[in-house]
Amino acid sequence: MCGAIFLEGIDVAMLNVALPSIRADLGLSTSMLSGVVSAYVLGYGGFMLLGGRAADLLGRRRMFLLWLVVFLLFSGLGGFATEGWVLLLARFVTGVAAAFMTPAGLSLITTNFPEGRQRNRALLIYAGTAAGGFALGLVIGGLLTAIGWRWVFFAPVLLSLVILLAAIPLLKEPATARPAVRGFDVAGAVSITGAMMLLVYGVVRLEHPSDGLPLTVAVFAAGLALVAAFVAVERRSAVPLVRLGILRSGPLVRANLTAALLTASFFGFQFLVTLYLQELRGWSTIQTGLALLAAAADVVLAPTLTPWLVNRFGNAKVVLGGLLSGLLAYALFLGVGLDWAYAAMLPSMLLIGLMFAFVYGPLTIVATDGIAEHEQGLAGGLINSSFQFGAALGLSLVTAVNVAALGTATGAEAGLAAMRTALVVPVTATLLAAIIAAAGLRSRVRDENRVLSGSAT
Repeated sequence: MCGAIFLEGIDVAMLNVALPSIRADLGLSTSMLSGVVSAYVLGYGGFMLLGGRAADLLGRRRMFLLWLVVFLLFSGLGGFATEGWVLLLARFVTGVAAAFMTPAGLSLITTNFPEGRQRNRALLIYAGTAAGGFALGLVIGGLLTAIGWRWVFFAPVLLSLVILLAAIPLLKEPATARPAVRGFDVAGAVSITGAMMLLVYGVVRLEHPSDGLPLTVAVFAAGLALVAAFVAVERRSAVPLVRLGILRSGPLVRANLTAALLTASFFGFQFLVTLYLQELRGWSTIQTGLALLAAAADVVLAPTLTPWLVNRFGNAKVVLGGLLSGLLAYALFLGVGLDWAYAAMLPSMLLIGLMFAFVYGPLTIVATDGIAEHEQGLAGGLINSSFQFGAALGLSLVTAVNVAALGTATGAEAGLAAMRTALVVPVTATLLAAIIAAAGLRSRVRDENRVLSGSAT
């Protein structure tokens, strides 16, 4: 399972580094190149909830293995692409495969490990591996692109094959983990998948707000209308795709909101830092990847320090501490200059590593804790949808703010000023996440005091 989530992270990161080389070789337009990235996001975000519920109903092991094969095949197709439309198709289907594979993998962990310390440790290791895949992908992507950009697609094929050969004999699914299928909510599946795809597409269009604003508004309106239709369908369905009662869980809702804000802040920051290092400072892709590698400190901290902190202080306090670390990291970078040495950037990178180590895993624990086994796939789909949607939102918002702040100005100083303005987005997102986490901690303390008071009475 850790290999699969590592694969998903490294696949996305490597492609981001290779995009300029792909455009130069295939002669793609800027819109087509942006579409290659957006196609994966649309497939991933659009089908994630359906993927999570399919794992619950049709079998987690079966869904994981099937969609791992699809991931392998279409990643290979991308490596053979000679035209832009082939890349679009390959990335969209790869995103769909990840949308089914990821919640199935997460729910296999939560149903094979008993709730409590064992599951928490497994999820923290899993989350650390996910973040490590993205961080290492930036470096590995730079190295592979130097050989040839097609290896960015072929390398995941080889890794997928290794994982598949190991998964077939090793993966087990508890016999009692899946309820009997009494029917499938087709209307709910169609409406929520359409809604997610439209909302993600609307978020992607925010990158260029002046480019067809009426269409962007119409896309969001259509997405929200499908959400309303989905809620109406689920209320009447005898076998709902998503039991709406699951959203009455305060910890689950707060975890999902925090997850979206976490990835919005990080992916927005990573995009801005990449522009800063490569376009304003002239660093190579390999140098940029190595500079961001310090943010992967959570690979070591998540399975070692974080479990001890969670056992000692609880998930809520650890999450809040991590978010405050991230808030400080982004705030420190607001003063970035064109002559900054890497030593001046390093504190922010390390603090971001702390944030991911203390937030990503514990959030996953909170989002799946107390959820019935037959809905673990759904819970996994929800939290992964939040992570993915937040990433798309963060990238779009920082791009829109950066473009608006830059205007028609040119030059390094103007670019730096625009980047500083756009850095307000990750700062604001992390501040909102910290406020939500603090509210959750306060609610938990109030509930505990109420329980103690009742016991004393």
